[in-house]
Amino acid sequence: MNVSAKADYGMRAMLELVACYEQNPTAVVKGDAIARAQQVPVKFLEAILRQLRLAGLVAATRGPDGGYRLDRPPTEITVADVIRALDGPLAAVRGSRPEDLAYNGSAEHLREVWVAARAAIRDVLEHVTLAEIAHGTLPAAVENLLAEPGAWQRR
Repeated sequence: MNVSAKADYGMRAMLELVACYEQNPTAVVKGDAIARAQQVPVKFLEAILRQLRLAGLVAATRGPDGGYRLDRPPTEITVADVIRALDGPLAAVRGSRPEDLAYNGSAEHLREVWVAARAAIRDVLEHVTLAEIAHGTLPAAVENLLAEPGAWQRR
């Protein structure tokens, strides 16, 4: 799986908004403050925040006292929600959904591998919320994956 810069920056921005939400759910944070805190390009981040707003994950307030805040509690927003809002489907093959592909001959069953890979990715990303990341309380299934031999090894 390749995590785009957009998805990485978006997740980091959302986690900044979680910190703000936990202090005051209605308070807003300016985009440039989020960019500074996470050391990301402000123009790129503003475009990301716009996409997150259109997806209903972030609310924006205009004006001199404006900024961004979470539009839902962090316990209700998953990593998958953020990635889908910014990059589309979690697992695509050449831009297509795996179940829409058809292969011939010796590659006939490759589609099943792509669908299974998508299911494995979903199993993590759809079950980890922003609140869990912010508090370092990942689900047991994710903790078990992290504890597997080789989980932290490059390949």
